[in-house]
Amino acid sequence: MSTTHVLVTGATGYIGGLMVPRLLEAGHTVRVLTRSADKLPAEWKDRVEVCEGNATERADLDRALTDIGLAYYLIHSMDGSGDFVERDRRLAADFGSAAKDAGVGRIVYLSGLHPEGPLSKHLASRVEVGELLMASGVPTAVLQAATVIGDGSASFEMLRHLTRRLPIMVAPKWLKNKIQPIGIEDVLYYLVAAAELPPEVNRTFDIGGPDVLTYKEMMLSFARETGLGHRVIFTVPVLTPWLASHWIGLVTPVDAGVAKPLVGSLVHEVICRERDLDELVGAPPGGPTPYREAVRAAVSPG
Repeated sequence: MSTTHVLVTGATGYIGGLMVPRLLEAGHTVRVLTRSADKLPAEWKDRVEVCEGNATERADLDRALTDIGLAYYLIHSMDGSGDFVERDRRLAADFGSAAKDAGVGRIVYLSGLHPEGPLSKHLASRVEVGELLMASGVPTAVLQAATVIGDGSASFEMLRHLTRRLPIMVAPKWLKNKIQPIGIEDVLYYLVAAAELPPEVNRTFDIGGPDVLTYKEMMLSFARETGLGHRVIFTVPVLTPWLASHWIGLVTPVDAGVAKPLVGSLVHEVICRERDLDELVGAPPGGPTPYREAVRAAVSPG
């Protein structure tokens, strides 16, 4: 793999925090843009260039993007406050413009897997962010993933706590919708490998594991893999995403402001329609990680 000078935004988040050491291992020189250097993980903080600043400020973006060949855009609004659609739209447009002016060679963005047609507000916003970055004039790879299975993933934590705390539950009918989850190791592999895409590539890519399951099947498989025993799940047609997010907030540590956009995306069936990225950068070593194997890795100590 060729090496380059890489910027990672969202480095204090779940994906960004795991991405940085992978990029360092691949030989890249890494810079992170963060509002607070004190929040960076100690295990790699001293191995990167730290640019303290805010992605909302053009001057901070210009400093962070100077001499950068590849930029990872891992900024999402998941706090449920304010007009996150407009906030994400403005952030993406400003980042794309600054990256173009700085001569960045590629942007990589992790978005959400989605079907055609009307989308939940949060998922539609993620799609729009990808479109804005691809329209910036900087070649952009938008990697679209469904539920990420890994310790620390908000969507996985929601599934984990629901399954553990409710041996019998009444749940929305859209728990029968089909989902193509992906293990965190595969997500990180694809994000790092996207650095090797040809310079003319400017498009979305669907990424997912080998299994297509309903959310209900995911919960039942999680229970089996973790020795929880059989779970009984009844589905009803009347639990709206808004009500469901507050229900989840009551029975899990996941904040309702985070749960709401996650729950909203579950009303859609999210299945990969193409695997083109495998053709360009290769599949993960050993092939895509099966769901149950990803669960075992996520709950294993250490």
